Amino acid sequence: MAISTATTNIPAPAPSITTPVLVNCVAYQDGAKLADIEIEAISDYLQLPGCFVWVALHDAGPADLALMQDEFGLHELAVEDARQGHQRPKIEEYGKSLFVVMKIVELVDDELNVGEVDVFVGPNYVLSVRKNSEHGFMDVRQRCESEPELLRQGSGFVLYALMDAVVDRYFPIIDTLESELEAIEAKIFSQARGVARANIEALYQLKSKVTVLKHAVAPLFDASSRLYGGRTPGVCANTQEYFRDVSDHLARVNSSIDTMRDTISTAMAVNLSMVTIEENEVTKRLAAWAGIFAVITAFAGIWGMNFEFMPELKSPWGYPAAMGLISVSCGIMYWRFRKSGWL
Repeated sequence: MAISTATTNIPAPAPSITTPVLVNCVAYQDGAKLADIEIEAISDYLQLPGCFVWVALHDAGPADLALMQDEFGLHELAVEDARQGHQRPKIEEYGKSLFVVMKIVELVDDELNVGEVDVFVGPNYVLSVRKNSEHGFMDVRQRCESEPELLRQGSGFVLYALMDAVVDRYFPIIDTLESELEAIEAKIFSQARGVARANIEALYQLKSKVTVLKHAVAPLFDASSRLYGGRTPGVCANTQEYFRDVSDHLARVNSSIDTMRDTISTAMAVNLSMVTIEENEVTKRLAAWAGIFAVITAFAGIWGMNFEFMPELKSPWGYPAAMGLISVSCGIMYWRFRKSGWL
């Protein structure tokens, strides 16, 4: 049953603070939204039984994090990591609280933009700090509020919802990168001039994108196993099956990335082989024409010797016979090279 603000001396619900960093500051009780509150009232609502506070910040500065640290009693090492940013995806446990770092990967103008979301989770609070990303988590909050029976499980379910949203955003990127790879593969056997070099450049750029995604997914996949099975943090005790589902999704994404990396490496090797084969074909053509001209050079060298007594020199049919012999010899060689596939 929700506690009335009149009987608990809690200030009346006030609109959210409209600062550049504050997205939402909401108190929940027994799976239902209790009130939009001001930051200064957080500590008061944390004392209510069955109540937790969910705060979302965007590009928070040191002063904002310091304020949150005072309100929630955050561990100083976790706050330091959030302040510095550029952290490797991880899940760290500080007493009864968790500090989770996840990478937000977005495709912007055919380039991958990597943001970060740091989530502080305690028994009665959730604080998310989003950086370098314009795509927020309002849909996650709406989803949680529409499922009060799950939201009643508290901050653990909110952490699951945030992780699930981050992981689900990886799948469209995987599909886009796979489509790019298929388009490049279709051009590998093209005989058009300059395509081979363009394919190598495109494959290398695609491999760089896949590597960026790998760095976001693999560490989080390894860390997610701490949230279910065996000894789990207290805030996740009632939601282990949900975190197992997130881990399964991460496993799928990680497997797709590994498969794509192997395919890209194979495509690059095949493309280089095609370049080598093309160069060999050019070399064979040059060698064939060199052989044909070598016959002409040989005959010209023989009849170009300055001997006085050469029977062909004073014969009226000598020149036509020489030209005919050269032409026939070159024709035979051309036919042989053509038949063997060198021309």
